[in-house]
Amino acid sequence: MKKESAYPLPRDYRLAFEDLRVVARGVKRPECVLALASGELLASHGEGGYSRVLSDGSVHHVLPAAGRGATAARSYVPNGIALAPDGRVLFADLGAHHGGIFALASDGALECLVHSVGGGPIAPSNYVTVDAGGTLWLTVSTRRSPRSEAWTPTVNDGYIAVQDKDGVRILADGLGYTNEVAFSPDGRWLYVNETYAQCVSRFELRPGPALGPKEIVARLGGANLPDGLTFDAHGGLWLSCIASNRLILLRPDGELQTILEDTDPAHEELVMHGVKTASLQHATMQTAGRSRLGNISSLAFGGPDLRTAYLGCLLDDVIRAFDCPLPGLPTAHWRRSVAA
Repeated sequence: MKKESAYPLPRDYRLAFEDLRVVARGVKRPECVLALASGELLASHGEGGYSRVLSDGSVHHVLPAAGRGATAARSYVPNGIALAPDGRVLFADLGAHHGGIFALASDGALECLVHSVGGGPIAPSNYVTVDAGGTLWLTVSTRRSPRSEAWTPTVNDGYIAVQDKDGVRILADGLGYTNEVAFSPDGRWLYVNETYAQCVSRFELRPGPALGPKEIVARLGGANLPDGLTFDAHGGLWLSCIASNRLILLRPDGELQTILEDTDPAHEELVMHGVKTASLQHATMQTAGRSRLGNISSLAFGGPDLRTAYLGCLLDDVIRAFDCPLPGLPTAHWRRSVAA
């Protein structure tokens, strides 16, 4: 991170749960939320596709259509989603046994874009984004099966890969449960959350594309498991933490500032013990305890001035939002539109 000169958010800025408002209901597992300049929101949909939240608040679900490319015996679990330049919505499939990157058209036609890496089938996949130049970036959290075997800092077999004109290849390997990635405002760095290593790392972006050596820029403790990460326009990095249900700001000078928390201490203690002892169970992560945030997992800046922050989550059927004092950094998909 860089020396902080005039970052405009006070160090004591905090939000309460009561400062949030619900902007959409009836979504299912909206793990990843995207905001568009049109006022529309897109969210991953746990039944196999994605949800569109129109500017009037209405919610429409798009699912793979029978006979249009979907495999009948396979259940798709969209995790991270992206909007490609051609208007198709992409999703990373975090299925129990299968992974891959898929494009889902508005009419339900499904196309597999990435099904293998390095000559073998791709493991359950976590995140996908398409940069301004059209390169597809994806993450795989772990090669372990079941994934819960990697819910500890001692397992580091996640990776970051790309698909471009030269095919699909891994650019960074050996990561501690790779999750979302984000490009820095100056375009020099790729940041990544390593969820169960409980750290935020970055790589220098080089031509190719290629990545330089890994640098760890922040370490988190407790049950703060960083899932989503989003830059604001001033270089602050907003981290959405599952389990602890905290929203933490990584300021440009490297200081961590808790912005929002709705944490169940007993559940936090249970998760902390499971991570430390490599005994964390799937059932434990299928609840947020008494937290009302439902395991917040992503943040997207949107609204007319990019000052509305939308929160995705794993365990609720709503998308919440709050008014942010700082504008978000416009993303590559900000001006894109969903194809008819």
